[in-house]
Amino acid sequence: MAVGAVVVAAAVWVPSGTASQEPQQGPAAAGYTAPVDVDTAGLPGPQQPVFFRHDIHAGQYQLDCQYCHVNVEVSPKPGIPPMSACFGCHQIVGRGNPEIEKVVTAWNESRPIEWEEVHYLAPFVHFPHHRHVVAGLECALCHGDVVRMPQVYQFASLKMGWCLDCHEERQVSTDCTMCHY
Repeated sequence: MAVGAVVVAAAVWVPSGTASQEPQQGPAAAGYTAPVDVDTAGLPGPQQPVFFRHDIHAGQYQLDCQYCHVNVEVSPKPGIPPMSACFGCHQIVGRGNPEIEKVVTAWNESRPIEWEEVHYLAPFVHFPHHRHVVAGLECALCHGDVVRMPQVYQFASLKMGWCLDCHEERQVSTDCTMCHY
């Protein structure tokens, strides 16, 4: 299966270049190395059942957001990656790491990992995620510099004023029915 081949290739790919710990804006630069030791107690955002390191996956290994969040261009919600995406790499890579072993155990038991929601919107707000991705907006605009976040947290307020400011700045409709329907 072609998808499986991509998964394995991504799992063993390591960027070349000089390691750098300096903060950078935008996409991860070749040679970025995520810090090894992270004090998880001091991190913002909800504690997840598996300490998933976005800074390693998206930053150090430069996996595109859409590699895991495959529905972002076609769905109102980006979705949580399926266990098969995680296990596609981690049946080979990282065995012995306690966090990865949680993924392996869940896979072997055919049990989903119960992730905590990170980005909250009021229930009466409809955010068509795919429209924003297709329009070419960078993920970091709303999600922050995820490639440098050991643990993802809600970066932007996602309140109505914040959204309206973005729409006005980009000269996009601010009609109420864009989000309230």
